[in-house]
Amino acid sequence: MKTIRVVAAIIKTKNETGETMIFATQRGYGDFKGGWEFPGGKIEAGETPKQALIREIREELEVEIEVGECINTVEYDYPSFHLSMDCFWAGIVSGKMMLKVHEAAKWLTKDALDTVEWLPADRSLVDIIKKTM
Repeated sequence: MKTIRVVAAIIKTKNETGETMIFATQRGYGDFKGGWEFPGGKIEAGETPKQALIREIREELEVEIEVGECINTVEYDYPSFHLSMDCFWAGIVSGKMMLKVHEAAKWLTKDALDTVEWLPADRSLVDIIKKTM
């Protein structure tokens, strides 16, 4: 089975009451169109995972991020490929978010993380995020 290596940003901010919120995006294309995921994408040849994440977020959301520690590497078998996804905490450094490839996006508090239909690989990460928020 083919393995696809990707990275995902778990972008955090605080709301007006000081509660941590996580940024979620809804896919606008492909086999999983409409599913919710953490933004990111494929690692290109010669890139480190952190470099790939900075590039992908710039391309998809038009913002610059600071990449923090790796939360987890999710290994998930989809029917036609194996996904290996390095997931990092991230924060926005500059820019105003614009959705370039996604249908929608939401900032979700810990209590709201289960209100969207996560893609299977991203779903496994939600429980880890909840424990650290």
